[in-house]
Amino acid sequence: MDLRIDGKSAIVCGASRGLGRACAEALAGEGALVTLVARRLQPLQIVADRIAGAGGRRPAIVAADVATAEGRAAVKAASAETDILVTNAGGPPAKDFTELTLGDWERALETNFLSAVEMIRVFAPSMSKRRWGRIVNITSATVRMPVERLDLSTSARLALTGYVAGVARQIAKDGVTINNLLPGTVMTERLAELGATAQALIARVPAGRAGKPEEVGAACAFLCSEQAGFITGQSLLVDGGLCALTI
Repeated sequence: MDLRIDGKSAIVCGASRGLGRACAEALAGEGALVTLVARRLQPLQIVADRIAGAGGRRPAIVAADVATAEGRAAVKAASAETDILVTNAGGPPAKDFTELTLGDWERALETNFLSAVEMIRVFAPSMSKRRWGRIVNITSATVRMPVERLDLSTSARLALTGYVAGVARQIAKDGVTINNLLPGTVMTERLAELGATAQALIARVPAGRAGKPEEVGAACAFLCSEQAGFITGQSLLVDGGLCALTI
């Protein structure tokens, strides 16, 4: 399927590894002009080399932390307008709920909620003016199925889900969509580091395996496509059937 995003500009946050990298590679594979954003420069350069080596246009790079005002300003300065925005940030640490401090909550909300809200606030208006735009937030299956010790992640990402539900419907008339991708047990670097714990998590997946980052990337690319223009305000599980829900 031709997703009809060849030549569209795209900003992908957290693009140096894992799901962010997979989304960047999928969009570049469809011909999008990608800007890679993450905190460290060297890993971004490696991803840019991978994309260029695979025949895609070489991405631009912005080494910045979008959880800070300075980082978001750097992204805006490098790409004042964009057709596609993918927000993505690593999850906060796992802790027992009784151990969570106010500082833990503030950092989680800044990284996994407010940074995405601010990026949407910065870039959505220009999409509305141009009458086309796609925004995808990479969140987590925990917003549909809470997991013990992941209360920070679940709560911050549920806040983003609620925000998107309202804002997506305000700008749908402008040809701009906002959706969330909810990955489950996907074989990223973070999961691989868990060793035996990772195997226990994978064993719970009805599909009988962990997901592949490129499967999440493909779902992201589709939500950014011309064909997905009538899909907005939705949260799409990419979890191999892990969340046992009827709707």
